[in-house]
Amino acid sequence: MGAVLRRYQDVIASSAERVSQGLLNRGLRITGPGGGYFLKQYLDDAGHASSGALAAQHRAVAGLRDLGLPVVPPLAARDGRTFVLLRGRRYALFPWVEGEHRSGTALEPEQCSALGALLGRVHTALAQLHPPVPQPPPQPSADPAQTRRTIVGLQALARDRDPQEPIDALARRRLRERLDLLDAHGHRRPAADAAPPTGWVHGDFHPLNLLYRGQEPVAVLDWDRLGLKPRTEEAVRAATLFFNHPDTGVLDLNRVRRYARAYREASGSSPEEVAAGVHRVWWERLNDFWMLRWRYQRRDLRVDPLFPAAAAQIAWWCEEYEQVLDACVN
Repeated sequence: MGAVLRRYQDVIASSAERVSQGLLNRGLRITGPGGGYFLKQYLDDAGHASSGALAAQHRAVAGLRDLGLPVVPPLAARDGRTFVLLRGRRYALFPWVEGEHRSGTALEPEQCSALGALLGRVHTALAQLHPPVPQPPPQPSADPAQTRRTIVGLQALARDRDPQEPIDALARRRLRERLDLLDAHGHRRPAADAAPPTGWVHGDFHPLNLLYRGQEPVAVLDWDRLGLKPRTEEAVRAATLFFNHPDTGVLDLNRVRRYARAYREASGSSPEEVAAGVHRVWWERLNDFWMLRWRYQRRDLRVDPLFPAAAAQIAWWCEEYEQVLDACVN
């Protein structure tokens, strides 16, 4: 930490404590006579933390700030760069922002609308900051045949894990259930050319990446997944993460409706584009097992607490598909 901070002008640390939230990077909260800071060490090895990617990411965040969005760009080091490369690791230093995380179900109806409008403004502002995006070739969706093979492998790993825990029994039950759901819905696979328009998106818009102070959001955090993706897919994915019950995964559709209306108005997205996003995110979730992959293939248990609600949500969504779609497009 000291070696990194010496790269900055007049940044002195009196104390530091690890910030526990976050899966892909490490963070320290630093306090000192000059104020508070957040020091981030980038660990992601998927290409998002290369020097070029970080520089582009930080420029975009600064541009969003200049357009009036609630974002916090990193500070510049003595050499003018917004990150430090030290012994093969990359770090960035941000001003500390006081605030709290809130789930969407804790928001008042007007705040749900404001949340949707905020994401819509983020998408339109990112489009202002980047060149026009040529629409990509057709985007394939998850292959249910491959999903079945994945399920079989995960079933074996869950069955053979020793010692057995309650989550292993739940995983086996949900994997059997998912096979039944694929039998029932496999014919609804989205066509490759049915994806909504692609644009620049935050990439990971969820409650832990948004800080509130009082009634207002004060900072959209963690831009590591900034990139090109179908925009309305991000809007739908965010709705499933903000407005879900923490145990059952069931969505608060009244809040989703307020959020989605405001997003459509702020982003200029049509109901048809949002409907395409709903369908693709639903299909993605039906075929996705990243949490169980972490547990059984990577032996990483950090996301285990997220699995029960996520698995329950997709089963509920299959039953209530039309209601979810209506909440998002009407």
